[in-house]
Amino acid sequence: MHVTSERRLDDGVLERAFTLGEIPGILWMPASVSAPAPLILIGHPPLGLRRMYPRLAARARHYATEYGFASATVELPGSGERPRWPAAEQARADLRRALEAGEPIDGGIVDALVLPLVERAVPEWRAALDALLALPGIGGPVGYEGGVISVGVRLAVVEPRIVAAGLFAGSLVPAAMFEEARQVTIPLHVLLQWDDEGNDRQAALDLFDAFGSQEKTLHANLGGHTGVPQFELDTGARFFARHLR
Repeated sequence: MHVTSERRLDDGVLERAFTLGEIPGILWMPASVSAPAPLILIGHPPLGLRRMYPRLAARARHYATEYGFASATVELPGSGERPRWPAAEQARADLRRALEAGEPIDGGIVDALVLPLVERAVPEWRAALDALLALPGIGGPVGYEGGVISVGVRLAVVEPRIVAAGLFAGSLVPAAMFEEARQVTIPLHVLLQWDDEGNDRQAALDLFDAFGSQEKTLHANLGGHTGVPQFELDTGARFFARHLR
């Protein structure tokens, strides 16, 4: 891990940009750390870190100032300033065409869009976790939140250092991920926007039902994809406080 920039934000949170090989990322640390801080990995859709920065930073700063958590995120494959990924671009184009034509999104488009991303992104998240936990001031335990929900499902299955996850329903989910969801046993906090124009509500409910966790909570709110109520930020933070402290 190579730190490329560092700045102290106006609330005292320390923000470091870094690279891990070719992968850009951002780490947010509390203003003061008296003991090694728990860590939250903040996932996001493949829209690029620059575009997602305001939302990611707001969540990370809340976790740091109110709960003393460190947070980090990394750029997804084929997004932002990372090298182009023609297969992913083709899958996104196929999805856009289907949506613009008012056609149903078939399983082939969903698989091509999501499964290769999961296969590439999850090992990168785990490598980033190795590097982050080696830093002074970070000691775990680790939570994961947000992002492409299939990435969160895979991480919850294969990464034992993640002890709780807050997942955002709304990304298209391949049929194969439902079987993986049955293997998830960590505590879950799932957000669902009831009127999400790009989400199959019933599929989101079916995925929640498939999770094997004994502790799983679904928060459903009226509104579209970007209409998540502000109070859900603190609800999710309290969920992590219960499991990371």
